[in-house]
Order: sequence, then C-alpha cells, then structure tokens
Amino acid sequence: MRPDTPAENVDHNAEAARLERTADRYPEDAEALLLQAAAHLELAGDRPAASSLYDRLLAAQAGLENPFLVRALKAANLWEYGHEAEARAIIDGVRAASPRDPAPWVIVAEALESHDELEQAQETFTEGARVLLTDVPEPPYSTHPLLFGRHRVRRMLGLAHDEWDTLADTLHTSPVSLDELHDPKRVWSLGSENPAELEAEISRLRAELGTFRAALSRPFPVAVLHWPASELTELVGAYPSLSSEYPSHEEHLATIEASLRELSASGTANLGIVTGTVPSYEAFAASEGSSPSDTTLLPQYATTLAARGRAVEWPPQRGTGCWCGSGRGYGECHGE
Repeated sequence: MRPDTPAENVDHNAEAARLERTADRYPEDAEALLLQAAAHLELAGDRPAASSLYDRLLAAQAGLENPFLVRALKAANLWEYGHEAEARAIIDGVRAASPRDPAPWVIVAEALESHDELEQAQETFTEGARVLLTDVPEPPYSTHPLLFGRHRVRRMLGLAHDEWDTLADTLHTSPVSLDELHDPKRVWSLGSENPAELEAEISRLRAELGTFRAALSRPFPVAVLHWPASELTELVGAYPSLSSEYPSHEEHLATIEASLRELSASGTANLGIVTGTVPSYEAFAASEGSSPSDTTLLPQYATTLAARGRAVEWPPQRGTGCWCGSGRGYGECHGE
C-alpha cells in the first residue's frame, strides 16, 4: 500500500494478507509486519483474526523485541469485541511488568480511557510516567504521548495540575494549549448555535489535526547506523574502500554519539540507532542494484532499518544499557 493511498480506498483484508505473506518470506521482520497486518484486520472489523495474529506472535515470545507491546495491543483489541475480563487481566499483567517502553503504557491506558475507566486510566498513565520519567531531565520523544494522555485524562477528571501536567504543557508545540484541547466542556460547544464558539472549536480541531499530521510525518526515528565491532571488521575487510568512512570502531562509536547530540541540539526529535549486519547490508545493496562499497547506500540502509522497526531510541531510557553494547549503563559509557 502506498503511503499516500486514501484510507477509504484501502482493502484492509487484502493488505493484511499481503503483510502476512511478506512476514513468511522475511521472518526477521515478522514482528513489525504482523503487527501492521493485525492493525489492518482491526480496521476491517475482523477483530478475532487480529487476535489470532497477536497470539501467533506471543507463541514465539522468546524472539519478540517488544512482547509487552503485543500484549497491550491484544488487550485493547479483545475489549473492543466483548472480551473485557481477558483484556483486563492482560492489562493488569502489563502494568505489573512495568515495561521500559512507553507504547504499552499508552495503549493500555487509552483502552481503559475509551471504556470510561478514567480513574484507572489516570493511574496507568501515572505509573508509566513514574517508571520512565522519574529523575529524567528531558523526556524522550517517545514518552510525549504518555504525558499528553495523562494530561487529558486528569483534565477530564477535574484534577489540579501537577509537575508532569506542567511538563506536558511545555512539550506541547501546538498553537492551542493542552488545557484548551483537553477541556471537558468542548463537547458542549459542538452543539452550540453561537458562531464564536463554533469558530473556536474549529480552530482547536485544526490544531489537533496539525499535531496528528506532524506525528504521522515521523512514523519512525531519524536513525544513525551502528556496526558492532565484528560486523565492522567484516564489512571493511570485504569492502576496503569503506575504511575511509570507518577508520576504526572506536571512532565509529564516537561519531554516532556526536552526530546524535548534534541532531538533538538542532531541535530534531525522535532520534534512534539501528544496528547493521553485513549480510543484511549486502542484500539491501543488491536490492538497490548497487555495490555495498557505495557510501551513499549507508544512510539509505539506516532509514530502511528504522522503517522496519529496528531502531533503538536515543538517548536510552534511564537504567538501560548503553546502545554500543558494552554492557555498561549509558550514563557510565557514551552518555558521560
């Protein structure tokens, strides 16, 4: 499916079937492909089939990169077609596991919110924020939806602002404030006959649409390519001309960190790192009809890996290991 294909022209069942076939051909990308296929099945209204795909992924849980994301999506889907008790049990399990990825927290909290469980939704958003953002000086891009969702639910509950609500306000870049967007009284303005109220609501909706479009324009991180030491040795040995690009592994790692810090300082959000392998890179070069020694392929390869869901967020979440694979914490390694 082309990215610019209008939603109403998409055959979701056919697209799901195509993605399943692709997953069979490329098992290394099966997780990302089957999650996309399940999303299409949900849009097609075939929620049992979507649950089957989630079960298929969870059956191979040892190889999953993010099993809690799959569980969260399964719970949200189950609740939508009447399996509330099972969905709640899965949600409780996700919360108890305290995942280090914000996406599962957001999905289960929004599932609770959509079923009017506002108190539980607020508690879930708050738990996620506490796990991921305590003592974090700058919230990573991926955690913004966690803070925005928490702000929304707390506004609906009529709770007073706290420090995280204020932080959400500062991270929000739309010309319309979060307080206004999340005002519970907005629903009444839709039935108003006052032109001024209707015009104000149209402005708010335009601001929301702009925010959604901005998020959709960056569906995956701006990623920098990382080669582990053994892979880099093999790469440069096979293609000596790349030694000018990679004089040494130590310099390669330093360049990655410096590049990401420069991008961050320039205001670029949603940054990540993708790890390459020589066989994968050679296959990519062949698919492009080019030689692996062509340095212009390297950023394209990085973008392709990011689009396949291979990117690891930078900077790493608090308490996680450094991206370089040294086994030390990021703060003790390249985060110094």
